[in-house]
This record gives sequence, structure tokens and C-alpha cells, in this order.
Amino acid sequence: MENDIAIKVDHVSKSFKLPHEKQNSIKGALINRFKSGKNTYEKQEVLKDISFEVKKGDFFGIVGRNGSGKSTLLKILAAIYPPNEGDVTVNGKLTPFIELGVGFNPELTGRENVFLNGALLGFNRHEMEEMYSDIVRFAEIERFMDQKLKNYSSGMQVRLAFSIAIRARSDILLLDEVLAVGDEAFQQKCIDVFERYKAQKQTVVLVTHDMASVKKFCNKAMLIDQGKILESGNPDIVADRYSRINQVEIDNQIQAEQTANEATARGISSELSIATTVEPAVKPQLARYLKAKLLSADGKPCLSFDSGDSMIVDLKWPGLTANKIESLGINIFKLSGEHVTGINSRSAKHVADWKTKGEIGLEFKLSLSPGRYYLLIEAFQQEGKVVDAILEGPTFNIRRTKMVWSGLTELPHVWHESS
Repeated sequence: MENDIAIKVDHVSKSFKLPHEKQNSIKGALINRFKSGKNTYEKQEVLKDISFEVKKGDFFGIVGRNGSGKSTLLKILAAIYPPNEGDVTVNGKLTPFIELGVGFNPELTGRENVFLNGALLGFNRHEMEEMYSDIVRFAEIERFMDQKLKNYSSGMQVRLAFSIAIRARSDILLLDEVLAVGDEAFQQKCIDVFERYKAQKQTVVLVTHDMASVKKFCNKAMLIDQGKILESGNPDIVADRYSRINQVEIDNQIQAEQTANEATARGISSELSIATTVEPAVKPQLARYLKAKLLSADGKPCLSFDSGDSMIVDLKWPGLTANKIESLGINIFKLSGEHVTGINSRSAKHVADWKTKGEIGLEFKLSLSPGRYYLLIEAFQQEGKVVDAILEGPTFNIRRTKMVWSGLTELPHVWHESS
């Protein structure tokens, strides 16, 4: 029914003109304006034919990567930007919290800014006096309220702004990235506010990168990518698709870095000639023979894994005489430098003729915390000298998924009854 609709967005498009050359003077702008045959602007299409509805009582999530157009959409809903095409209908009073702290005066005290911001939200002085203590207590800055705002940390200012903002009397709330404010304890307060909004059937439009919040609070969600709606409806489905898009970008980034590292290594190898026995101090960048690929459990090339997945390190060393290799060392390091584990092929006695074949595979169960990791791989002669090495080998990523343990890695363990 039409009277159940809080917000209706109908075929909205928005674009901006981006100047190719920045002009810092009136003269420069006039000269540039009358240049013949030169287009001095580029049209950036931020939103492309967007249509959706938010019903009264919905907790509606909008997600998307940076630059996807979601913040522009929020500003159109708040009537800060007009759309180039299409219509937006808002039924009820709408309060935007797009940039917390807008309207604060740094030369006024925290106390004075509370009353100033309250007036902007439509409260009279008597109403603000009644809620003042609750605002200050929520923001946790009682001792600083008579100091000028310019002496506050950015976190203190945002906490105060959010504490005032949630007092707004409104039919519809627009919230942009509010979960990013404050420390962990204050973020829990924000979550508690969301719980109250949800229980009260308050209409909320939330823009966030936090997929856990989308799944927990939102009854509907929408994914925007490059100005278009990719997915809309079930929050779990929307959040999972958003995570997959991010994962593709992470994989592309890892692949690009890996390709660049390999190109650098090839350049160094072409300039240097190394002997059949290379001293450890000389080994680093060369990797003339060792080749390493990362595969999933089903044998497909893979750069991103969930904690607990199996990863196969496929190793080959074409062109290196078999008797040059006595053992291989495969090490995993976190990108921040922690040495996670090191495995030597001396434990691979059950693998037949791997030295003669010049290839072997090593399978890890990746009980690792989320983050980026890389391999350091060394090929040893019998005397323990390094024949070849990949100092910063294939890089891989552990996705951020729910885990029932914490720390760098999960150790094998068994629960049993107390003796």
C-alpha cells in the first residue's frame, strides 16, 4: 500500500561535471572557457537509474565499495543534492546524520555546542536542559564540557555529536557509517541504540561497510556498485555478494603485486649469473628455478581462503639438475613479519621420486587468522647450502569469517573431562 511507503526512489540518476584542468584564477577560468575545440569537463555518472522503496518500520541497509555512489544517494535522500533525473518521495520528517558534528562551533564549549546542535534539530532550550545530563553521560565526556570544542579529540567530538543526534524526533533516520565512531566500548553503545530502533520499528536507512551489522539489524538491504543496484532484498544475500565483490578486488590486488614481484625477480636474474652453489647471503631475489603455485583443495589456482581450508603449494624446479636438490624448506610468514610455520621436505619420505621428477606438492590446513600471508621457499643442497630461493613467494589471503578461536593460529586440541 502507498501509505506504507516511507521513501520512494523512482529512476534516479545523478552526475557531476569534473573539470580536466583546475583553475585558480578568474583569468585562467575565462581563457579555459573560450578555448576552441576542447572539452574542459568530464561527466561522471555517479548514480544510474536507481529505483527502490523503503517501507515504514524498515531497517534498510545500503552497502557498496568506496566510490560506488551510496553516499551521493544518501545526500539525495536528504535533499542536499538534487537528482539529474528521476524523483524522490519522502513521507514524514527525515533527519540525516551524514556527517556527525556538522553545525558544531570549535570556538564554543562542549556545553554550548550541545544547545546549539539541539536547536538545529528543533529542540527548545528547556527540552535540551532536560536531556543534557543524558547526552553528556552517553558521550562519556563529563569533565570536558566547559572546554572549547577545538581542544577535543576527534573521537570526543564524534561521540558528543552522536549522543545529541540520537535524541532527534524524526520519522526517518539516515545514518552514514556511525559504527565507525569511537572505541569498542562506545561502538557497543551505538549497537544498543540500533537494537532500540529496531524494537521500536523506527524507519532507518543505514550506509555501512560492516556486513555483520547489515545481517544483524537490517530486514532489507541493497548493494550498489558503480552507480547501479546489483542486489536488493534479503540482507544475508546482499552482504554475501558484497563480500564476494570485495574478495575479487583483494584477489586482483594480490595477483598484481605477485606479477610485479615476479617481473622484478626476472629482471634481476637476467642481469646476474649465479653459480650452481649459491651462498645463503647471495640467494634472495633470484628464484631462477623454483616455481610455486597455490591451489585450492580441488586443484584450482586460488589466492584467497577461509580459515580451515586446505591450500596446496605446487612446487616445480625445471632446469635444475635433480642431484642439486636435497631438501626444500617452505615457510609461511604473515605480511606483518611473524613467522607462522616452517616445513622441510625431509618429512616427505613417503613421496616417491620427487627429487628425480623435480616436483612435489605440500598441503596445508590453514587454521590461520584473517589477513595476508606469503611464502618463503628455499632449495637446499646436501651440505645445507641454498641452491635457489623465493624470498617473497606467492601471497595469499585469509578471509574475514566467523571463528571460534582467536590469535594467530588454532592449535590442534582436544577437550576432555577434568581428572
